[in-house]
Amino acid sequence: MSVEALQEKANVLIEALPYIQRFNRKIIVVKYGGSAMTDEKLKINVIKDVTLLKLVGFKPIIVHGGGKEISRWVEMSGKEPRFVNGLRVTDAATMEIAEMVLGKVGKQLVRHVEELGVRAVSISGKDGMLIKCKKRYSGGEDIGFVGEITKVNPKILYDLIEKDYLPIVSPIGMDEEFNSYNINADDAACAIAREVKAEKLAFLTDVEGVYKNPSDKSSLISELRVREAKELISQGNIGGGMLPKLNNCIDAIDNGVSRVHILDGRILHCLLLEIFTNKGIGTAIINDTDDKFYHE
Repeated sequence: MSVEALQEKANVLIEALPYIQRFNRKIIVVKYGGSAMTDEKLKINVIKDVTLLKLVGFKPIIVHGGGKEISRWVEMSGKEPRFVNGLRVTDAATMEIAEMVLGKVGKQLVRHVEELGVRAVSISGKDGMLIKCKKRYSGGEDIGFVGEITKVNPKILYDLIEKDYLPIVSPIGMDEEFNSYNINADDAACAIAREVKAEKLAFLTDVEGVYKNPSDKSSLISELRVREAKELISQGNIGGGMLPKLNNCIDAIDNGVSRVHILDGRILHCLLLEIFTNKGIGTAIINDTDDKFYHE
């Protein structure tokens, strides 16, 4: 390898230095979903990214979904997956499948992390009463065991982080009668990030980020203040699955999360590219008073 190539590697590390200094020992919540969960190469690289964040001083928490895998198992059981306004209709049998699948996914992620030399623990929102919830309705319709979060008790997360474990959380919660509920993973990640006052919340999605004009791929917004995000929503420029995601981002910022990132999980090492480089690749959402830090 030439001296120039080695120097370029050194430059990459130096560019990352101020970000490592700023976020050392800070909590970052990563909502892990989309293609990054179903493509084995992407899955391994996401885990490498998160493991690297931990090894350079971050305190990561992974919150994962598993919707496609749940649907596959529901179909294998002879049932047809059904959704209302984007929420899975979850009867008792589907709830049992969802809990089984999410537990399996969590243990697979633990294995990948452990293979890289970092200790990890897979838990659900039921463990330590991490996530308490109540029954959620969709437009007044009963959609079964789908939960709306009422409280997050992060003690188990703090305990795991203090003991140097990487927590991996599946979005299952319990109500006051200890019934199990399936929870939207975006909602779970936001609620956890709010409660632990995370420095960062990163969503891995199947889109590049937020666009001023969804039909114009050149209109990707690198950094977006909360007031600008609200304007985009009020103007009707945000639709589909991005609308609830962006509302979750705004809610997280309004409740103490420093920054929220929407990233394309299909890009290898998207987390590292967004967090450790000046340019970044996705959309960073910040509060109205925060100084710009990235994309300068």
